[in-house]
Amino acid sequence: MPERFPGCITRVRGISAGHFTDTRRPTGCSVVIARPGAVGGVDVRGAAPGTRETDLLAPANTVSVVHAVLLSGGSAWGLDAAGGVMRWLHGQGLGLDAGSPETPARVPIVPAAVLFDLHVGADPARQPPVCPDAAAGYAACQASLERGALAEGNVGAGAGATVGKMFGMGCAMKGGIGAASVTLDGVTVGALVAVNALGDVRDAQGRLLAGARTADGAALRDTARALLAGEPPAALLAGRNTTIGVIATDAALDKAGACRLATAGHDGLARAINPVHTCADGDTLFALATGQAPAPGPGLNVLAALAAEAVARACVNAVRAAASVQAGALWLPACAQELPVAP
Repeated sequence: MPERFPGCITRVRGISAGHFTDTRRPTGCSVVIARPGAVGGVDVRGAAPGTRETDLLAPANTVSVVHAVLLSGGSAWGLDAAGGVMRWLHGQGLGLDAGSPETPARVPIVPAAVLFDLHVGADPARQPPVCPDAAAGYAACQASLERGALAEGNVGAGAGATVGKMFGMGCAMKGGIGAASVTLDGVTVGALVAVNALGDVRDAQGRLLAGARTADGAALRDTARALLAGEPPAALLAGRNTTIGVIATDAALDKAGACRLATAGHDGLARAINPVHTCADGDTLFALATGQAPAPGPGLNVLAALAAEAVARACVNAVRAAASVQAGALWLPACAQELPVAP
């Protein structure tokens, strides 16, 4: 198994991150925190997104500072975790000053995106399902205070992530969450990505790492090749997949520049995931610019190239760090199984 790419989003000045992983079933949430705040942007490319506060990040809108971004499992249920992130940030004195001397008010700005993992280890008799809530979001923030390397694979928003579902869940493999960073001329661009894609994941050399398996489960099918050969996909429901992530840099950018960075990050998704941005994915990338780098650094075109590279590396790290999971009758082998590609 090749080594994972080095680097982490927490190498970006002003950025910390933490996970909460639920022990009741594979699900969880991850948070990226910017102290004291960062200029934010977003680009939503998937056709079935689950998001919060994305309209606020449009360059034409007023508020530009973001205090954290939440990535969560649990589909739309997981958006509840953002309330816990807000509560934790408020306790830290972080947030938008929206009050006056007579009526003080502080509002933490927490955009969020969710992925669908309800089919992994869910109890049909339990309604509503086990999903990240406000307590989970708060716990992920608390975890951001811990020292040491940020965990990857089956943690946080990647706990229940899967990949390669074009031909049904029975042929899928385990996805996960991964991080990476690139530094150039004193400026760092990092990414944290939860990979829960309908499509397959490939490395920088184009080698198939994880994705749809053959009917007997013994080999990788190569989704793009199979579709071009006329193999019919399984019946798909919109929104049961989705890759979500955060790009962060310590360069100084305005909202338009941050949105451009998020857009460039989708180039990285397209390098690592195929097919990507499908009707059944809600692929969403946020961008944060802390402006804390000691030097001006490279221009926006170069930062965009670094963002795409960091995202692609984070996707590869996500599946390489993932571990196999048995969730009821569902077996989800990981990249470490090193399945051959079917001829």
